[in-house]
Amino acid sequence: MRTQVAIIGGGPSGLLLSQLLHRKGIESVVLERKTKDYVLGRIRAGILETGFVDLMREAGVSDRMEKESFIHDGTVITYEDTQFGINFSELTGKHVVVYGQTEVTRDLYDAREAMDGKIVFNSENVGIHDADGDAPYVTYSVEGTEHRLDCDFIAGCDGFHGVSRQTIPLTVRKEYEKLYPFGWLGVLSETPPVHEELIYSGSDRGFALCSMRNENLSRYYIQCSLSDSPDDWTDAAFWEELKRRIPDEFADQLVTGDSIEKSIAPLRSFVTEPMRWGRLFLCGDAAHIVPPTGAKGLNTAASDIHYLYNGLRQFYEDGESEGIDRYSEKALARIWKAERFSWSTTNLLHRFPKQNAFDLKMQQADVNFLRDNREAQSVFAQNYVGLPY
Repeated sequence: MRTQVAIIGGGPSGLLLSQLLHRKGIESVVLERKTKDYVLGRIRAGILETGFVDLMREAGVSDRMEKESFIHDGTVITYEDTQFGINFSELTGKHVVVYGQTEVTRDLYDAREAMDGKIVFNSENVGIHDADGDAPYVTYSVEGTEHRLDCDFIAGCDGFHGVSRQTIPLTVRKEYEKLYPFGWLGVLSETPPVHEELIYSGSDRGFALCSMRNENLSRYYIQCSLSDSPDDWTDAAFWEELKRRIPDEFADQLVTGDSIEKSIAPLRSFVTEPMRWGRLFLCGDAAHIVPPTGAKGLNTAASDIHYLYNGLRQFYEDGESEGIDRYSEKALARIWKAERFSWSTTNLLHRFPKQNAFDLKMQQADVNFLRDNREAQSVFAQNYVGLPY
């Protein structure tokens, strides 16, 4: 089998790239290690930057998002007795959209199937060959049968544990990583959100986040130990701890219920350089990971897709290689800014081991500066709604 662009990974970034390319007449084949039901069963974040929303529109898959998503014009930040709002729309003229990643992925699958796009599920033993040459190809197996996919370019959208990044020799790639000494325990519940905007809360007991998926589906998180297991936390224990970490006015309004999903995610910051090796391009978690505090994970993947899609489009339409030649440079310039924002927001509101009284005073001073300084709030808002591509 032959195609122009082989896409490894059938998550939202790989599907979005395939849809954008299709609308420009550029062929692609998507290889996905799991089944469609498995991919759609993964619970992920759902805060979309302006740039991501624009890409969904350009890809022609925004109809349901436009009807069912929630616009968020700001957020609430609390820290001990400090509480204030940051108005994104007032400060930047932009907002973010709440629309679950599962719904984004479902819309993209529907579009891919409607255009008879090729997706190969249960693709195992994927191997990337001759990526540093002029004739790359991908091998994979399905139910024990080996296959070969020849192509012009390969987009590695297969996540942190995928084969794409590992294909780039260690003599070429350099990795930067910071592991955080805590995780997030997340609960999804069929309950109305406690507030119309997201609440980011720091307290002496640790961080908490109140988020939502829709008017009757809420997502809540609390900072927890990496040694914890979801089984260690009953629903009642989770709700009680969450109430202790958010202001009383919100705790008193909180509607609790049975969890329909409960999981713990470790936090890390990670970047690999470069994001291109020959005709192989890394996108999303294959190249970088951010802690979820700044809502940047899915959005950084979208910015990668923006740069790669436009580079490939320029190559096929005009015969120009400037876009793909500068892909890694452009993508990384934005990625490091998103990494900084996620890292700084994590440091602002979490409790770290061995923090002393001075450290806590500095943390409070940072929160107070953000509360009192419009320019600081503007910088926060610009990063949250998404820096320009």
